[in-house]
Amino acid sequence: MHKPLALTLACALVLSACGWRDSRLNPSNWFGSSAPVEAAATENGNPLMPQESNARGIFAKKPPKDKSVLISQVSGLQIERTTSGAIIHATGIAARQGAFKVELRRAEQSEEGVLAYDFRIVYPDEPTITGSEFSRTLHAARTLSNQDLQEIRVVRVNGAENARESRR
Repeated sequence: MHKPLALTLACALVLSACGWRDSRLNPSNWFGSSAPVEAAATENGNPLMPQESNARGIFAKKPPKDKSVLISQVSGLQIERTTSGAIIHATGIAARQGAFKVELRRAEQSEEGVLAYDFRIVYPDEPTITGSEFSRTLHAARTLSNQDLQEIRVVRVNGAENARESRR
């Protein structure tokens, strides 16, 4: 077993010393050298973002179903100014315990000059107890740049039963 391995290694060393660098058998010579080419203009403004495509592979998973719902109540909203923009802090009270995947998602319908977010959460599939208000309290935050805030006069966070807003 050791002799064929040693013989193979010896042959490989001998052949590597040969001048097959320019040979057509060498895989690194199969393609020519690179040359500069003019880049094609894309319609999408950001070349780092992938193009949207409806084509899906055969083995591609279906996109996950959105199970998030609006939080029951929005109990607090605070906007903290930073040097680069602002941070939106929202506090909400869920209808029952166990909520997770808390997020402030941009609302689809908003008026001009109003930046609206939906306070969304996901409940577990199994039933959970209601519990105390303290145990159902959730917090979410979102950062905004100065560019995002240029035309904005009102920031609103929506819940299922109420909404909170803060004006400039």
